[in-house]
Amino acid sequence: MLARRMTPRFGHAALIVLAALVPTSLAWSVAPGQTAPACSAAPIDGGRTASLADYRGKVVYLDFWASWCAPCRESFPFMNELQGDLADKGLQIIAVSVDKTADDARRFLERYPAKFTIVLDTKGACPAAFGLEGMPSSYIIDRTGAVRVVHVGFRESDRTELRRQLTELLAGGK
Repeated sequence: MLARRMTPRFGHAALIVLAALVPTSLAWSVAPGQTAPACSAAPIDGGRTASLADYRGKVVYLDFWASWCAPCRESFPFMNELQGDLADKGLQIIAVSVDKTADDARRFLERYPAKFTIVLDTKGACPAAFGLEGMPSSYIIDRTGAVRVVHVGFRESDRTELRRQLTELLAGGK
């Protein structure tokens, strides 16, 4: 069953950093089964603002990351691999940088290039709408816009389960 929340794997320091990013007055945590909140951000390389609604009909792997996030360095090669392997089956990876400046995000991308869509949300509207609980945080969103999986953190050992969940959903699974 895809509708599950994977266990967070991060320390107290990550929570303190994240707490500084997300206003405390907002509702927390989008859960599996809920419709993904509206989220729009500008591509880091310019161009028109991208919205989650633009990707209805595709399975979306929405990832929130930051240049200071150590596990994000591990997740980028994995997301490149997924995009290359599963794009023709209907997968779209969108990675939202929550960095305060585009320069911070660009420096990260020079070392860890992305072969998927990168947007920049310096104001933190999208992370606030999703109620992030850690970095990185990923949301697997089905073709109708419903969140199917919430995954906080990233370790090499997460690869197999995330790939299985995406492959199942792309094949029409629930």
